[in-house]
Amino acid sequence: MLPPLRLQPLFQQRPWGGHRLADEWHKSDADSAGGWGESWEVADLGPVQSRVIGGPFNGTPLGTLITEHRDEMLGPQAAIGPFSLLFKFLDAAERLSVQVHPNDELAQRLTLGPRGKSEAWVVLTAEPGSLMFVGLRSGIDRETLESHLAAGTVADCLHALPARPGDVFSIPAGTVHAIGAGVTLAELQQSSDATLRLFDWNRRDAQGRPRTLHIDAALRCIDFTAGPVSPAVPRRLPAELFSATAGGSSGENMSEELTRTPYFTWRRHTGSDPFTLKPIGRCRLLSLINGQADLQSGRLVETLRPGDTRFIPAATDRLIIQPRPHCVLLDAEP
Repeated sequence: MLPPLRLQPLFQQRPWGGHRLADEWHKSDADSAGGWGESWEVADLGPVQSRVIGGPFNGTPLGTLITEHRDEMLGPQAAIGPFSLLFKFLDAAERLSVQVHPNDELAQRLTLGPRGKSEAWVVLTAEPGSLMFVGLRSGIDRETLESHLAAGTVADCLHALPARPGDVFSIPAGTVHAIGAGVTLAELQQSSDATLRLFDWNRRDAQGRPRTLHIDAALRCIDFTAGPVSPAVPRRLPAELFSATAGGSSGENMSEELTRTPYFTWRRHTGSDPFTLKPIGRCRLLSLINGQADLQSGRLVETLRPGDTRFIPAATDRLIIQPRPHCVLLDAEP
């Protein structure tokens, strides 16, 4: 049996980044004055590697562990190769660029890597008036979008809607999107950094230079049939997937499937009573986004706080979650 693995976050500085990763999400190594936009919690992306903190594998890169202990880490049915998912937190103090990601085939054709990038979001916090831009408005075709690109009015083509904490968005490859200012979110995605910037709100840096765009490649990747994207409607799951421990009651607990894609399934567990997550024969990623909880695996017990993420190997015993007194836990599996 392997224990839950704590990994060292990888902080990514972005021009749109803010202070919340350090100030509110306890990412103590991220300088709150530095504009850190992303905290990569689980990454096996070539030279970009999460490393284990503590235990017998202390300091070991995630990719090395997976290579040396593949069945125990990922499960016997896992495909050969690096871990297929990347999980991160984002803090958008300013609007992100309008962008699109390629699918697997186009990523390879455009030499952007072996994988495309489909992703999903859970909104964590949103300042009043914050927006999400997800999909193109109905009726926007390539010719119309190109005319707005030339005029610098791409915002007129975007489906904009208020950002609300708890909302879930599924963003398949080919979907035009941007995260609005004042939003923090959790993102689960294919393990890829293939991002094509279509528009950057006509911004310029201190030297008056525009940010590099990838318009031709982005236009090739956009799915113009997709249209506007609304928040996903979570599906409540049977109680046995969120089973109460002895002496507890799961009446106030809830387990939901947030989204299911060809690449991952993402769930959310909410509750105040102790509950058990049974082994599923493959790895999972657990991330606490609200409240506190004790995580027990065998004799190991540790306390999770908001922003804490654990890689749960396939060869891990059942997990007992003890909320203190309430928790919201994201649960992903490839």
